[in-house]
Amino acid sequence: MANKIRVLVVDDSIIARKIIMEGLAKDPRIEVAGYAINAIDAENKLKSLNPDVMTCDVQMPGITGIEFLKKILPQHPLPVVLASSLNLRVFDALHAGAVGFVRKPDGVQSRDEFVRSLTEAVIEASHAKVRRPAKVGAVAVPELPVPATVGPIRGSQQYIIGLGASTGGTEATLEVMKRLPADIPAMVIVQHMPPGFTKMYAERLDRLCQMEVREAVNGDKLHKGLALVAPADLQCRINRNPAGEYYVSCTPGEKVSGHRPSVDALFMSMAENVHCKMMGIILTGMGADGAEGLLRMRRRGAYTIGQDKESCVVYGMPGVAYEKGAVCEQASIERVAGVLLRSLQAGK
Repeated sequence: MANKIRVLVVDDSIIARKIIMEGLAKDPRIEVAGYAINAIDAENKLKSLNPDVMTCDVQMPGITGIEFLKKILPQHPLPVVLASSLNLRVFDALHAGAVGFVRKPDGVQSRDEFVRSLTEAVIEASHAKVRRPAKVGAVAVPELPVPATVGPIRGSQQYIIGLGASTGGTEATLEVMKRLPADIPAMVIVQHMPPGFTKMYAERLDRLCQMEVREAVNGDKLHKGLALVAPADLQCRINRNPAGEYYVSCTPGEKVSGHRPSVDALFMSMAENVHCKMMGIILTGMGADGAEGLLRMRRRGAYTIGQDKESCVVYGMPGVAYEKGAVCEQASIERVAGVLLRSLQAGK
């Protein structure tokens, strides 16, 4: 098969390397170009092997995966998929430039499941656009100040906001959330992520953003100033009780648009069950999850925002949504929060 995805596997564990290399090699779309036992070995092999994608562990002896990414990505801006155990430092590695991550097998996840997830992640990563980190000494773009409040909303309408993202979405969502004030209307976030990581991701957002952010629990009520992150491996939907209060259901179920949690499942529930004003945001991600649900929301009168192609790691989900006519306005990731606040104040 021509144009196979060439992969460099970086891991200090012989067992992990064997599992990853043998597993990836079974897919006809992938060629394992080689392996490295640590960061220094990988740096030496990058130029000669010229891989399309690299898999890398976060915790390695000597130079960690995070330090490695910070060092090599400015010179070799290739997509990196993290293969890691349940570790908070994954998010630091994503911030350093990795485009995706898969959880290493443990007592819960099977080896076959890990290989399948990693294979999918590598194929997705091969389509990713890696943004070069700023060079040392470069003039930094000044951060816009976070407004103290949302500001006056025309008609004092109640709002519910849904946000969906996938590949590249952990950092994209943070870019949006950190620019929003503490009293933002209720938000529900779906980010495709392995089990165990959604709670840590919610805690990270809670530390770095003004509003309260936490992993959703079945039955959680929505209110202003609260953002809920859908738990991995459960479908998260918004419902309305007889008293008119909105809450989330987080339950097992079939995959929707290939995912659990699914952005489409969230957005479709909003189109069906939300009777107040609503807004939908779709960010970077491979595939089409969320596009159909966002279209239904727009048809129900929601104001919808899509991340633009130039700022996406993968212009899949927002691209399909835009082509379907589901997006009212496109914006760069740095402008999405501003568009959201302006739309809220205008009562859209």
